[in-house]
Amino acid sequence: MEIENIVANTVYIKARESGGQKKGKSKKWKNYLQFPHYTECLSLRSDIDVSYGYVIEKQPIGRLLFQQFCEKNPQYDQCCTFLCKVEEYETSDDDGESRRILAKAIAALLAPNDESPCSSQEYPLKWFSFLDEESIGESLKAADDATTKSEPSSDIFSEVYRKVRAFLADVPFGEFTESVYFYRYLQWKHLERRPVDKHTFRLYRVLGKGGFGEVCACQVRASGKMYALKKLEKKRVKKRHAETLSLNEKQILQKINSPFVVSLAYAYETKDALCLVLTLMNGGDLKFHLYNLMPGGFDEKRVQFYAAEITLGLQHLHQERILYRDLKPENILLDDYGHVRISDLGLAVELKDNEPIKGRVGTVGYMAPEIVKNERYSYGVDWWGVGCLIYEMIEGKAPFRQRKEKVKREEVERRVREDQEKYSDKFSEAARTLCRGLLHKEPSFRLGCRRVGRPEDGADEMKAHPFFTQGDATTGREPVPWKKMEAGKLTPPFCPDPRAVYAKDVLDIEQFSTVKGVRLDASDSQFYGKFNTGCVSIPWQNEMIETECFQELNVFEVNAPSKTMSARRTNLASSPAFSKERLDDGHGTHMCLSQFFLHNFFRCAFRVCSSLGVLLFLAKRHLQTTGRSNSACTSAGFPSTSNVSIRKNSKNSGNGYVSQNYKSVHDLRGCDIAGPSKDLSCEHLPAFRTTSKTIDTTFVRPYFVSKTDISSCSPEPDVDSDIVAHKLPTGIV
Repeated sequence: MEIENIVANTVYIKARESGGQKKGKSKKWKNYLQFPHYTECLSLRSDIDVSYGYVIEKQPIGRLLFQQFCEKNPQYDQCCTFLCKVEEYETSDDDGESRRILAKAIAALLAPNDESPCSSQEYPLKWFSFLDEESIGESLKAADDATTKSEPSSDIFSEVYRKVRAFLADVPFGEFTESVYFYRYLQWKHLERRPVDKHTFRLYRVLGKGGFGEVCACQVRASGKMYALKKLEKKRVKKRHAETLSLNEKQILQKINSPFVVSLAYAYETKDALCLVLTLMNGGDLKFHLYNLMPGGFDEKRVQFYAAEITLGLQHLHQERILYRDLKPENILLDDYGHVRISDLGLAVELKDNEPIKGRVGTVGYMAPEIVKNERYSYGVDWWGVGCLIYEMIEGKAPFRQRKEKVKREEVERRVREDQEKYSDKFSEAARTLCRGLLHKEPSFRLGCRRVGRPEDGADEMKAHPFFTQGDATTGREPVPWKKMEAGKLTPPFCPDPRAVYAKDVLDIEQFSTVKGVRLDASDSQFYGKFNTGCVSIPWQNEMIETECFQELNVFEVNAPSKTMSARRTNLASSPAFSKERLDDGHGTHMCLSQFFLHNFFRCAFRVCSSLGVLLFLAKRHLQTTGRSNSACTSAGFPSTSNVSIRKNSKNSGNGYVSQNYKSVHDLRGCDIAGPSKDLSCEHLPAFRTTSKTIDTTFVRPYFVSKTDISSCSPEPDVDSDIVAHKLPTGIV
């Protein structure tokens, strides 16, 4: 059976290595991500938030498209450059060196310079002309001071940053919302809202099991991105009456966007399961590393790094009023680079108005005393969990229970309530005081719970502890640069092996038994509908960017090589087949395509290209040049629109066809459509059938004929009718 595990791991590792690359994508990935016509997306304007704060600052694709838009205007482009430089400055190293360099670069952007890229005939003003001299002077002085200080302040440009942002959010953003870049944003949002099902993914080996089903690796066919697929078996959820719990986990995951908490990318359903597609953490969990790879505990530098990132994860949860309640080593996962995230939010709960709650939930040995006593509790239970976790990472065992110790639940709970944890020589003084503060039996005296006014800000107390603020030469611990850590710029002390699988063997993972005595019925559909919401906006957009799908698909017509386009236009214009002739319809003289062209086009159009595209273009062009009048159509040899009919196959009718006149747009699926026949040699004119989609018949009306006119037509070829019969705005492909 070892061969089965080897095969599963090999296939999984190969998929992981190709994740996000071209070889990891399906050959049809561009078909999966084909943009809809922009007119199909216009209704989204009223459904989504179109404010600057949402589109530009919260939507990754919106931000990139806005930057592309601003590149067309030197002033807007310089404003974006300034904002990016300031953001980079604020998240740079706390040691001061990089900040001094960036401060000098930002000052150069603000310094008066006649050779500024914004100083041109078209844009004669400086890019910062909307700023007052006082603000510019203060920023330049602060930047000058920063270049001489050992540790420059991180907020010296905050005032100017705010004013530049306000400028971009006004007129520039208004212009953006009327540009092709915003239409492209709506097209991406339309793709984001497509339904998701099991065919969206490829499935790989099982990585573990949750409370209601397996967790396996999966890969998005369109992008090649790897994820973890958590299945919640419908019958198991119903048997345990866990519908509310499952939906609660999904909604909380959807709400959180933190680099220190696993993200939800997709939520969908299959016939038998509810599926959560989550961040794939290839490095395994802390329990696997602690007891399989590093028995005896981690060094203090590594413990400090993990504890700091867990603190940031809890901070993000608490700021959203979310209580985690299940902190333990197996719920802390490592990614490819060694960063950690909090996972499994099945027991998380949202606090209303920060009011304490009641409920005995959690894992034995990690539950806080107030939970064990069945008292009301708040954010303090999470900081207790951090204390247990730090203790276990240093000591190599939990504070109140040995690994695999056979002891009753009541005894463990008694130890939690009454016993004081013991510290060995593995703990430095700072680590010992940190754990004692976090494992205080009384919540009001516990580290992280001492801020009465804002209990959700307990992370600030953690950050101020000497374990994080002071270095230790003996243990190799250094002060934590929090800004840099939040930006993900710190190098982890341990990096997982990309060729290793940090999970149990496939056959060692216990399988779930079959659920009996439970039937799913129509009453469950309402709950499934709330769960099955498809893509989650920010993770999905990040996926498109990281896998370069955005870069490859985000092409505008205006970016096409001008020489090539000019050559094509010249060849078409000079062709004798496109010659024009005058047409008098009684209301004036018009220039339209000649009868010579029309005759020859209909003889060979479908033999050459088998496409409706040219025909629709020609029909529309003819209608435009003739003013869409019946007299013009008749004099050009086309049947009058008032006498034209469509024949539609109908199994219920006596003669097999239903002939009906039309005067507006119709769904033409299953209709036989033919071109003009009276003056254009009908024997050479094939009939054709549309196979899908609704076509605007306004554009093709002169080419419809009745049943009697197509009786002598040749057999109809296969025609691709996936056509958009609308004119695109300039730049939209």
